[in-house]
Amino acid sequence: MAGTPSKKRTTAGRRKQPPRGNPQKAHVPRDPAHVAKPTARDWIGAARLRTLPLAITPILVGTGAAILVVDVFHWVIALFCLIVSVSLQIGVNYANDYSDGIRGTDDFRVGPARLTAGRKVKPRTVLIVALAFFAIAAVAGLAITIRTQQWWLIAAGAVCILAAWFYTGGKRPYGYYGLGELFVFVFFGLVATLGTTWVQAFALPQEAWFGAVGVGLIACAVLLANNLRDIDQDRAAHKRTLTVLIGRTATRWLFTVFLLVAFAIAAFLAWIGYPIAWLTLLALLAGAPAILIVWTYRDPRELVVALGLTSLTSVAYGAFLMWAFIG
Repeated sequence: MAGTPSKKRTTAGRRKQPPRGNPQKAHVPRDPAHVAKPTARDWIGAARLRTLPLAITPILVGTGAAILVVDVFHWVIALFCLIVSVSLQIGVNYANDYSDGIRGTDDFRVGPARLTAGRKVKPRTVLIVALAFFAIAAVAGLAITIRTQQWWLIAAGAVCILAAWFYTGGKRPYGYYGLGELFVFVFFGLVATLGTTWVQAFALPQEAWFGAVGVGLIACAVLLANNLRDIDQDRAAHKRTLTVLIGRTATRWLFTVFLLVAFAIAAFLAWIGYPIAWLTLLALLAGAPAILIVWTYRDPRELVVALGLTSLTSVAYGAFLMWAFIG
């Protein structure tokens, strides 16, 4: 009798441990009886359309910077760059749905419901869809490689796919250790923008670098809004995002600084000879309300609106910068 409470305490203690190990071994029911039939809306929601502008923006800025160098619009290469970027973004969204869902991280989500955590689709099906989009990105990237004869792009593309998967996948996903923003800045800012410029111009002018930094900062702001919304749930699931590590107030400041620095970069480009770049300030019509929501929200669901507004800010920023470069 005396030993029974001890066993209960031990079991309870184990349940509080952070999710570890291969996510394939997690607890989501796989019996078809537990799986509800998904709708097209469910699949579209899992693709997280609000984040897709983050895949479009670096292609706009990178292409504009390339036209500065060669004075030619390589629209076919630009289109394939867009396919790579969008496919990776959708792929990583489905991969996150799968990995977070089977770990149990999404069991108490505030935002839109997920396919895996909602038991609407078998985890294996979500995984296959994620891998299919990664494959599309790989094929489009291979086409760019063949067209440009830049064979090192194969290795670069492999690194991008691995980074997309290990954001929440694998035994020790870097998104669970406060590194999400760093990788988003590198891959959806620097790599995507500079890569787009390089494959079209075989050069990296300073305009591409400035634009890449601005694009990366706005992408990081989107992730901060997302993680601020989920801060309580992530803490409970032992997902140590940057927001969990630094807290709400610091996250609000960082979100604001990221957006304002991005617009300061655009203003600098306008000052050094690209006056159309002043029009990027119009993107603050979406960015400023996002900042206001981040600082004043009462219900975490309000941050879904902030996330969408920040994504809209991103694509408007990219469109105006491209116009400034080619205008």
